[in-house]
Amino acid sequence: MADIDEARKQFERIDTDGDGFITAAEFKTALAQAGDWNVTETVAEAIIKTRDLNGDKLLSFDEFWAYLNK
Repeated sequence: MADIDEARKQFERIDTDGDGFITAAEFKTALAQAGDWNVTETVAEAIIKTRDLNGDKLLSFDEFWAYLNK
């Protein structure tokens, strides 16, 4: 099981506009900052889609946390 406080920090780091959701663009930027420059926005959208439980094309903290605890 992941540490919820650390997960919240990571989520907030990725959610650059602070709206409580991670978009494909924010996810792509976070991956690039981590050194993965090959991820396109289309790939980021596909990754989010696999973790997006309600189909809104955004990743909420609850969805992020659920994925970490799989």
